[in-house]
Amino acid sequence: MWDEMLTALSETMKIILIVAALMILIEYLELKFKDKIQEKITERPLNQYVIASLLGAIPGCIDAFFIISLYTHGLVSFGALTAVMLSTAGDEAFIMLAMIPETALLIFAVSVIVGMLGGLLADKIVKLVGIRTCQPCEIEIHDEKLDLRHFLKDHIYAHILKKHLPKLFLWIFLTLLIIDFLMKHFDLESIMSGLPLLSLIVFAALVGLIPESGPHLFFVLLYSEGLVPFSVLLVNTISQDGHGLLPLLSYSVKDTIYVQIFTTMFALAVGIFLFLIGI
Repeated sequence: MWDEMLTALSETMKIILIVAALMILIEYLELKFKDKIQEKITERPLNQYVIASLLGAIPGCIDAFFIISLYTHGLVSFGALTAVMLSTAGDEAFIMLAMIPETALLIFAVSVIVGMLGGLLADKIVKLVGIRTCQPCEIEIHDEKLDLRHFLKDHIYAHILKKHLPKLFLWIFLTLLIIDFLMKHFDLESIMSGLPLLSLIVFAALVGLIPESGPHLFFVLLYSEGLVPFSVLLVNTISQDGHGLLPLLSYSVKDTIYVQIFTTMFALAVGIFLFLIGI
């Protein structure tokens, strides 16, 4: 048992070091260029879907928080909000890059396309059906100057090291232990391969409803072990919003539910399409 724990701990540390470096780099770049991004995204309606989807493909949660902030101020539409949630993979994107980089890049590319199309469709459906989303709130926006001390204290320490990495460490470590245990004591490959693919796709989409990115790690590790196909991992990635959706809950529970319905339905549509063509 100790050997298994040490192996899992060693693997977890390797992944966490890569994840931490990527998180720091990406957070800095996003903060540095956020004003230019905001200017472009509000320039034309179509820009919303494209830029929101591209932002969502960037690993981490700050892109989702950024779009939610614009949405609550009435600067982007519900479709842009849906687009970023469809394309985001949350913190697990860092882990996918560390463990399955080629597959991760493919998933990011597909998610961007799904995000753009889904965002456009979401706005059309909202108007057609007459769904009333919440009105923007009037909140004063304070410009945040990015300096080294602020970045080290508030972003690297308070946000990345204190808030994200401990939870990611536990999720990775415990998931590695659980999968190792299951693979040694059960014929996990036969069990997973024996399940109907369509059932796995539906299950992956429903797990995405959980407002936490950790459960997605289970599918990442199963895929890395060859236990589930690409379609299942893709569906779960599209469906899950991670904790990027949590700030929206404080603004509107109704809009949060609407977003989850749209992302789950779009994920299922992609999954069923891949199922029908045999992927």
